[in-house]
Amino acid sequence: MSFPFDCITDFMFFETEMEPADVILIPGGSHPQLMEKAANLYHQGMAPVILPSGGSTLHVETTEWEFLRNVGVQLGIPNDAILKEDTAANTFQNSSLSLKALKNAGIYPKKVILVCKNYHARRALLTYQIDFPTETTFFICPVIDKTGTSKENWFLEEDKIKHVMTELEKVGKYFKHHIPNWVK
Repeated sequence: MSFPFDCITDFMFFETEMEPADVILIPGGSHPQLMEKAANLYHQGMAPVILPSGGSTLHVETTEWEFLRNVGVQLGIPNDAILKEDTAANTFQNSSLSLKALKNAGIYPKKVILVCKNYHARRALLTYQIDFPTETTFFICPVIDKTGTSKENWFLEEDKIKHVMTELEKVGKYFKHHIPNWVK
């Protein structure tokens, strides 16, 4: 069945083919599903390191980074394969501070796997494309988080509609002034 809002579904919920990359990035979050997916990719040999990003939040007792790192360690990821960025307060900082942490570690990634909430995928990609070099290739690996919001159900419940539409509004609000820079 088609709906008038199918274009929103297609725009907001997307993923790309996966290829081996230099790093797996997680733009923060208090959802264990993010690190579970990253750990799975790591164990498949898709990247040698994982960089979760995120500072203090009301959603976890520690930082988002420590929460995600702890999940990763429990899933068999060695401590030295989990890089650290534990101060970011939003997606823009997740991006810029992750790039800084990578450079500090001597990593200049040409290929990046971005593991993010599925309804956050579009905004996450656009945000990271602002900071990372234009030649960086991003592979998007979306995850259904603990809210259960998916491409198939986001329009069936008010709270899920709110998650997706808030993300859609942020895409328009945050990136309209970047468009001229991307055209140049």
